[in-house]
Order: sequence, then C-alpha cells, then structure tokens
Amino acid sequence: MPIDSALELPCGTVLPNRLCKAAMTEGLADKFDRPTVELNRLYERWSEGGAGLLITGNVMVDKRYLERGGNVVIENESGLAELTEWAKAGKKAGNHLWMQINHPGRQCARLVNSQPVSPSDVQLDILANFGKPRALHEDEIEDIICRFAETARIARKAGFTGVQIHSAHGYLGSQFLSPMTNHRHDKWGGCLENRARFLLETIRRVRQTVGADFPISVKLNSSDFQKGGFSQEDCIQVVKMIGEEGIDLLEISGGTYEQLAFMNPESSLEVRDSSKKREAYFLQYAQAIQRSLNASGNKTPLMVTGGFRSADGMQRALESQETDMIGLGRPLCTDPDFPNRIINGNVNSAPDYQANLVLGNGYWGNNSPSSSVRGINNQGQAGWYYYQIVCLANDKPLNLRMGVLSSFIRHMGSDLVKVVRRKFV
Repeated sequence: MPIDSALELPCGTVLPNRLCKAAMTEGLADKFDRPTVELNRLYERWSEGGAGLLITGNVMVDKRYLERGGNVVIENESGLAELTEWAKAGKKAGNHLWMQINHPGRQCARLVNSQPVSPSDVQLDILANFGKPRALHEDEIEDIICRFAETARIARKAGFTGVQIHSAHGYLGSQFLSPMTNHRHDKWGGCLENRARFLLETIRRVRQTVGADFPISVKLNSSDFQKGGFSQEDCIQVVKMIGEEGIDLLEISGGTYEQLAFMNPESSLEVRDSSKKREAYFLQYAQAIQRSLNASGNKTPLMVTGGFRSADGMQRALESQETDMIGLGRPLCTDPDFPNRIINGNVNSAPDYQANLVLGNGYWGNNSPSSSVRGINNQGQAGWYYYQIVCLANDKPLNLRMGVLSSFIRHMGSDLVKVVRRKFV
C-alpha cells in the first residue's frame, strides 16, 4: 500500500494518507493551561506539512498533576474558545487532528506537585525531580476515569476529530499495567486482567461519552524494557483485551522514564539487523502484536512510532503489513514539511541529529553507569527538539547547533519558569 493511500478506520473515519505526526509534548500553554497563539501557529504549520493525521502532545485531565510546565489542561469548558481555535488551526489543510489525553501519575515533576499519585507508592528517582507518590484510593481512580471521558467530550465539542488515550511511557495508564509500579491487591492490581482494568474502563467510559462514530486510539508500550516490568507477552494479552473494546487505532511504542526506549532506543533495545535496516525501533514487537490481532480476527489498525527516517523504510513497513500507519516525531521538529516532501518524492530521508546530542562516550555517554549522566543526556536530547518546536511556534529560525548540555539547561529553566508562572494565577 502506498504511503499516500487512505486508511478507513473501524468507526468509519477515513485518514487521507498513512503518515501521522505522533504526539510530542509542546509546553506552549499559557499560565491558565490553555492553548496559545504560538500553539495554533505550530499546528497550522504541521497541518500544512502533509501528514494525514496529527496527534497532539499531552493534554492533562487534572491541573494538579502535569507532565511538564506548559501542558494544556482540560477539566471543564472554561477554555473552549481557545481549544476551538487550536482545533481549527490544526485541521487547516483538511487532515485529522486527535487530542492525546493523559495523566502523568508519579511522573509529575516535584515543582508541579511534591506528592504525585500512582497505583502504588513506588518512587521515581531521576535527578531528584519527582516526589514520592501516594497510592490512589479507589474513588480517586474512578474520578480519573471520569476525567478522561470529560476531556474527550470537550475535545469533540471543540472540533478535534478523535482522541488518543496515553497508556505508554510510564504515565499513569502504564503504571497500572506494570508490576513494578502496581503493587495493589484490590481489583486494580495483581493479575494482568486487574492491572489492565484502568485502561479498559477508561476506553469504555470514553466510548460511552463520545459515541461510536468518533475515533479512539490507544498508545501502548510493546514493553517497558525493564526486568519485572510490563513485558511483550503482557502487551499481546492486553492488545487482545482492548481490541474487544472497539478502538480505532493502536499505536505501539515502548519504554518509561527509567528506560527511555522511545527517546534513546539504541541503548535500550535488542534490535535485529533487519529491523535496523528498516529503521523503526518497535517493528519487531509490532510483528508479534499484528500476528496476535490477525489470529483473533481483530481488524484494529496498527501504528508504529519511533525511528522512521526514510521513504524506503516506511514503504517496506507498510507493504509487509507490519504496520498500517507510520508515526513520525522528531523529523517534524526540524522539518514540518517532511511528510509532503516524502509523499511527493522530493526527499528520501530525514536528517538524523541524534549522534551529535550526547555529552560524550564512555562514562559521559547514554550508557553511563551514572543515572544522573543518563538523565542529563536524555533530557538534553529531548530539550534540543523541544527548543526547535518553540522556534517553529514562534516563526523563528531553528537553532541546530545547540549542544546537549545547553539544551538541558535551557529546557529545565524554561519549564521552571512556566511552573512558577502558573502558581501565581
């Protein structure tokens, strides 16, 4: 199937091509946690860039708990006008725009909330950036599920054409799934069926709220890549469970803040040579998931995000039916027109800046035995791309010569300012 071919989803929605701007946190909300002119400008550029589907970065369901400063938060309709403008800008070229909705759980920075919440009180210890969480009470779990549904309802009212429930990368949905962060002994923990209950109930509540004709996607880890964590075998079983709920697109990724496979996969994954040639980090895991879906007769389309850089690699993945959609992230931070250029044959591959975004080799590299060094590398690499996003949003030239350390300092400083600013509202 060609990259520019349409994809019909189970709910009847048709995506115009097989390229998706995957979710990347933008940090561009105002001090009231609402979308801004800068965020609208960014999404207008991405809309005109040619991807058939754009998925927003984290939209939080509870203003007490943010993934980072500058997250958009939706608890009620108070920001509906701003959300409507964002939706309008992000659909300018006739593409689809889905809102990714999320709760960070324990991955809420200490500066935002010194005591986050999680299924259990398991500490996330990275650069002393996160407080020790307290275990959620059952009524709080039910409240969060309702919050996901309410945010989805408002997204549809504002003009977004779908939603994605984030249950990967170590956020709250992922924390419920993982035995490492879920030590509960009630109906929300223990066996896999119980650990998956939060995700399944969230999907059901969102579907009841938005209706059968509105696309619902789920982002799920293929694995946490941590011993004793959420495994590939767990993932395959959960895929069967959520497939029965009638979702419209399943996005496969992997890793958590402690094992950042989605940000630095070369140091986290055992990638086969064939997968390296085809670039995509999670294709080998998607193959097993696709086989499981086919065996059960489930027709849920699959999207793989992470590592796609060339038109040839994307086309091979589609033709082999390992994936139905190609998720693109970092290439669109430096080239918002990359999808158009791929579809029109004007370019075969995106530049890769990853090799230059490391403090050094050995002790100072991505595989350093020091968690602090690894944390600075990972956050600095992410901060480099975040800064390019800010440049696009403000219609300013990119700064491709920034180093990882300066990117880390700029990123942490910027988020600090945003967090402090909203505290004085």
